[in-house]
Amino acid sequence: MEIEVTKSLLMTLLFAAVFLSCPAQSVHPDDSPTPNILRDIDPEIADIIATTKAIDDHAHPVLPPPNDRRDRNFDALPVDNMEPETDPVAWRPDNPQLSAAWKALWGFDGSPPLDTEGTTRLNAARQAVKAREGEHYADWVLDKSGVGTMLGNRVSMGPGLSRPRFEWVPYIDALLFPLDNSGLESTPDQKQFFPLEERRRADYLKAAGMQSVPSTLGEYLSRVVTPTLERHKAHGAVAEKFEVAYLRGFDFADTPRAEAERIYAKWVGRANPDPAEYKALQDFLFRYAAAECGRLGMPVHLHTMSGGGAYFDIGKDNPFLLESVFNDPRLRKTRFVMLHGGWPFIREAGSLLQKPNVYLDFSQESLIFPPRTMAVWLREWLETYPDKVLFGTDGYPLSDYLGWEEWTWLGARNGRLALGLALTGMWRDGEINHARAAEIARMVLRGTAAKLYGLQ
Repeated sequence: MEIEVTKSLLMTLLFAAVFLSCPAQSVHPDDSPTPNILRDIDPEIADIIATTKAIDDHAHPVLPPPNDRRDRNFDALPVDNMEPETDPVAWRPDNPQLSAAWKALWGFDGSPPLDTEGTTRLNAARQAVKAREGEHYADWVLDKSGVGTMLGNRVSMGPGLSRPRFEWVPYIDALLFPLDNSGLESTPDQKQFFPLEERRRADYLKAAGMQSVPSTLGEYLSRVVTPTLERHKAHGAVAEKFEVAYLRGFDFADTPRAEAERIYAKWVGRANPDPAEYKALQDFLFRYAAAECGRLGMPVHLHTMSGGGAYFDIGKDNPFLLESVFNDPRLRKTRFVMLHGGWPFIREAGSLLQKPNVYLDFSQESLIFPPRTMAVWLREWLETYPDKVLFGTDGYPLSDYLGWEEWTWLGARNGRLALGLALTGMWRDGEINHARAAEIARMVLRGTAAKLYGLQ
């Protein structure tokens, strides 16, 4: 009995040490922020989870020094300049989780929210680490978070974000909107977003040797859309990202090509295209781009969660609206990844995993929701489609107190704890044995992603 208790304690301390990034001998039940959770996770399952380097399916890393201060390519549609919304607790300056991240990353002792003096000290501690790590700073953040490889969802990569630690996932939303978009700017958020998309479109046109969109749809597809995707792949992209939920709904109808050609020819170069006809053209372009991604072997990432901003249309983000896309026989070679697990439509998203070409990750959920809460639906996903679920953080530079570093660290810790709780519950209820728990843990943390993206 004493031997078993000692082993359980050692595994719990190892688990805590990995997730809290501090020596095992310094972790005590009274000062750990997750003591009850650690006691509720089986030691053997905890050991596997704690010692497996993860592949982070989705995040927005920032360039390391000296390029960090002017880097804005971490998102095609940055959400840090939008009108105020009611932020989730995890995004707020008084989020109690922040103190653990600050301590683990910077050795900074402080309780949120910080006053001016505290913020100054936090920034100084962060800058000291940046100066020490230099161009290896981003790698250091991954090491502290237990991440082996991060898929960087960025406009472009850059120095310090290179293989094998970082893989590129660029954006292709701009390809869906080749006409005049002024009529689509119906909210303050969209008034910011569509001009940004038009800049991306201009970049794609320039790369294709063009200053404006071609006069026919056939030329647009052959000279802009397909070459852009091929260029991304040639430059190392392992997937393509649509954050189209910030711009319109998921109701992508199956527009015939002849109809799309007619609409394009009618409205190219003209102002204020008919909204219904423009939507039909976007629908065609989405399916065309998705099919091309399948041909090129690049999975398609889709933002499927209530997004940032007070005007985000949550109802139009329901993953069920994508079912006709997932069921399209022409798109069965295209693998789709529903980022952020579809919250609040978590069961809808989970049920769609029966489609052979559909996956999901729990990025961002692993920050916003406490591990016990997330473990409930994570367990349901793992009980039904364990080989379709991917680990992720969505590490994002949201603010001075919650940078991509803190977000990544917290998301990784919480995601691992939720995974441990879910698998322990399945094991204790006799649904799986330890060998199967270990297999599922490794699949979620890295195995499924490695296979999906062809990573070692």
